[in-house]
Amino acid sequence: MVDYRARSLSKALQTGHLAVLHLDNTQLSGTPLFSLVGALKSNRALLELHLSNNMLNSYQDAMQLGDLLRYNRTLQTLELSDNAIADAGLEELCEGLRLQTGGLKALLLRNNHITSDGMLHLAKALPVLKALEVLDMGDNSLGNSGLQTLKEALMANRSLLHFGVACTHITCEGAVALAEYLAESPQIRRLDLRGNEVRVGGLMALSLALRINLSLATLDLDSTPKHEQGLCRLPPEVLL
Repeated sequence: MVDYRARSLSKALQTGHLAVLHLDNTQLSGTPLFSLVGALKSNRALLELHLSNNMLNSYQDAMQLGDLLRYNRTLQTLELSDNAIADAGLEELCEGLRLQTGGLKALLLRNNHITSDGMLHLAKALPVLKALEVLDMGDNSLGNSGLQTLKEALMANRSLLHFGVACTHITCEGAVALAEYLAESPQIRRLDLRGNEVRVGGLMALSLALRINLSLATLDLDSTPKHEQGLCRLPPEVLL
């Protein structure tokens, strides 16, 4: 986005009543984002901000977004998928998130080069996010260790309804951690586990957790895992 266009938009946002703003794929990184965040810090009308595929980085851009979350308590949806926030940028975001005790409802961070190390920062923020209902961390290299790091924080959070961890390099060990989370989370409605190497052992753990959890309405899974077709029939509890 050309700087003068960003400044014009930012000026309009200071007094406008726009509720939803899509700025996907607009080359927003750098000065344009600085101008946008400056306007949105005091904006009390915008509810959804979509910034996918903008080459947003883990340094200045993430710092600006962290500041936005510190000052704006009206925003309900923040879409940041397909950027390069990474672990360092997630730390900046989480500093702002820890002040979002009653605002943000949906945080979408798919494909942002985030690893298991970043889950340390998210684990500090999750317990205080009383309004967060949707968290999508798909297409990041969280791995089993990332899920283990996040498990206790997920249990402490009582607002999350949809948790997305598709294509995050999870195996049976990570599925067991998620099963433990399900057993302790009476509010969760949807869990997306597609694109992972969760095999029969992990699926059995999930099926046992579903005997305790009565809230989950949708469990997104791949078809029968590779190399295990014909070895067993999955319990009906996991065929949601």
